[in-house]
This record gives sequence, C-alpha cells and structure tokens, in this order.
Amino acid sequence: MRAAAIQLNATDDVARNLDTARRLVDAAVADGATLVLLPEKWTVLGSREQLLAGAQTLDGAAIQWARETAAAHAIDIIAGSFSERAEGTDKLRNTSVHVGPDGEIRAVYRKVHMFDVEVDGTQYRESDTEQPGDELVVSPAADGTELGMSVCYDLRFPELYRELAVAGARILLVPSAFTLATTRDHWEILLRARAIENQCFVVAANQIGRDGAGNRSGGRSMIVDPWGLVLASAPDEQTYIAANLDLDGLQRIRDRIPSLASRRPEVYGHGVHTR
Repeated sequence: MRAAAIQLNATDDVARNLDTARRLVDAAVADGATLVLLPEKWTVLGSREQLLAGAQTLDGAAIQWARETAAAHAIDIIAGSFSERAEGTDKLRNTSVHVGPDGEIRAVYRKVHMFDVEVDGTQYRESDTEQPGDELVVSPAADGTELGMSVCYDLRFPELYRELAVAGARILLVPSAFTLATTRDHWEILLRARAIENQCFVVAANQIGRDGAGNRSGGRSMIVDPWGLVLASAPDEQTYIAANLDLDGLQRIRDRIPSLASRRPEVYGHGVHTR
C-alpha cells in the first residue's frame, strides 16, 4: 500500500481550502497513493465564530467532495476532520470520515479528547465549541488493512492507540492541527512512540502556518513505520508526502518482538498497589 498525508494551511476561506486539498490529493494519487489522509479541520480552521460559520453535516459539500474524489480515483480517503453540526446541541463535533473507493462512507470517528490547554501563553478551549465523541473506530481499507482513526490531541493518550491496535489496527491515522510549539517539541516523539509501542504504521497529516484566528500550526507531517523509522516528513509548506507501507514487514516485526501478544490485561485491571 502507498499512503499519503496532505499538509494544508487551512483558514476560514472554505473555497480556497477545498481547492488546495483537491490539487494536493490529485498530486498524491498521481504519485501512486491509494490511501490519502487530510489534516484536522481541513475545510475551515480558525476562531469559534469561523468554525461555526463553516460547519457542515455529513451530507454537506466537503464530504460529498471526498466521496466523489475517492470514487473518481478508486482510493481510500480519510477526510481529516471537519466541524460537524450536531443535532440537538449548539456545539460542534470534530469529525473524521473514512470514504472507500466506491465513494461510500465506511466509518465516522468523532474526536474523543478535547483540547483544553495553554500553549505558549495561548488558551485553547475546544470544549467551549465542541462536544466529544465516545466511540473508538477501526475501519478496513479497500484491501482489508485495518485503519485506526484518531484526531490531533488524541495523540497524547496512548491508551486510545493501544485499544485500536488490539482491535486489529495496522495503520494509525492522525489528522492534526498541532500548534507550532508542540510540533517543534513533541510531535515527532509522540508519533514515533505510538508507532513503536503499537507496532503499527502511523500516517499523520498536520496543518502548517496561520489559521483564520492567527494561531500557528507546525507542519512536519510524517509517515512512520512500526520500527519507529520516519519514512517521509514534510517541509514547511502546503504539500503532500507519500510512502510505501510494507505490511508484511509489519508482521515480521510483530513476530520477532511480540509485545502486543505478550500483554497481560488480567493484571492491568487490578489497579496499582501503593505503599
């Protein structure tokens, strides 16, 4: 399988974001990619008001474009995440969608962990605008390879990825808008750790540059193999990266170092004895 990660500088200009995504997805497909990942909030990235104004439903133009594009190229597209209008609430969902080569929606994952933090003096309060999901999702690609879905801040919660790996995931997907500071200091370390500890490929598509609210994302989109080696890394621009994923090699790593098979969940559930 050849996978690609799309790196965008999304703002509040929906039409511009979509045009750039279209151009880069087409380029990745021309490079042989059959699995393409867009970044977090690729349709609109900006202030609370901009996110609300640009929010769509699963039947909206953004996911319709993803469905048409996946079918036209006969590829799997993970439509990063977008701000989804949620029925019965004034809050949004941070929603990632897997579309198969037939253009049908195969899976929907809604971000579980809310980004309520302070970074470099800037307060982020995702929960003010968004409602968290409560389901973890593994979805099969066209060739049957299981894809573990996540979004951005989820990357800091290793237990989520362990659950995905135990459920059969061999590729972990991380559409993101990591801040400039956390991209610089944490991004690569976290991606490689998730790959090594779960013996999975990690495909991570990050935003780059200033969004509609003036906040900066750090780019460096990456594809990492199950040994923790970086197969591809993006420069500081809107672009795509691609790499061949050796799934047989993944199995060889799991056979040689069977850490997933050596787990002892019957012990972990007993709690921690402290003195």
